Amino acid sequence: MNLNAPLVLSVSLLIAGCAARTQKANQTAPTTVASALALNTTKLDLVDHARNRVIPVVLYSADSQIVDNKVNKPASKLALLNHGYGGQNTAYSFIAQNLVAHGYVVASIQHELPTDAPMATTGNLFEIRKPVWERGVQNMLFVLQEMQRRQPKLHYDQLLIVGHSNGGDMAMLFVQEHPELVQKLISLDNRRMPLPRTRKPQILTLRSSDQVADPGVLPSPAEQQTFGIQVVNLRYTQHNDMWDGATAAQKQEMNKIISSFLEN
Repeated sequence: MNLNAPLVLSVSLLIAGCAARTQKANQTAPTTVASALALNTTKLDLVDHARNRVIPVVLYSADSQIVDNKVNKPASKLALLNHGYGGQNTAYSFIAQNLVAHGYVVASIQHELPTDAPMATTGNLFEIRKPVWERGVQNMLFVLQEMQRRQPKLHYDQLLIVGHSNGGDMAMLFVQEHPELVQKLISLDNRRMPLPRTRKPQILTLRSSDQVADPGVLPSPAEQQTFGIQVVNLRYTQHNDMWDGATAAQKQEMNKIISSFLEN
């Protein structure tokens, strides 16, 4: 991943007055045509004792979305955000901010740990990498269960899964194995795991200008029509641009497409 410094994002559908309680991405506050919402970020180190694995998570939420057993505030929805290989769960804040503006509490999951073996880059990548995706599915299931325990008033029947690259492949495997849990699915340029050919959950995939998916990953035009799957090609955005290091124009284009998908 290209580790350029994040640029300023100003999109009408995002959040004004961004104020993080803990460490947040180095960006100015975007605006929304609705009301201003203060964006909160909270870092958690969840422990899956069954697998003896720490799962770092960054929670993004608005003040009006924080739900617990003591405060009777409006419930919201949950989105699980999954980074690309070699990335960090803090590196997609421009997407997280947009999701919060659309009523989600976002749990951005750190899938790779320093103790993990490097992912294979040669051979039959679908077969070799599938255990890594399966580990990601288990991470998502555990985070989902923890969120249900910690914030029981969220609308878990409206779960959104988002993933970039390898995280997108994890998201596709999650939906293949647990379609009943997911309402909507967004992939940013996953390349190995085929998109489910189904109307439920609803699926959007953003495709880069420089990377090609493996055969069979993307639905044909006829399948897109049959199942309502949205495949959007980004002419000016490469695979490694799909994170906070993208230009303001690239972020705006991606968030505009995501917003349209979420609002329909």
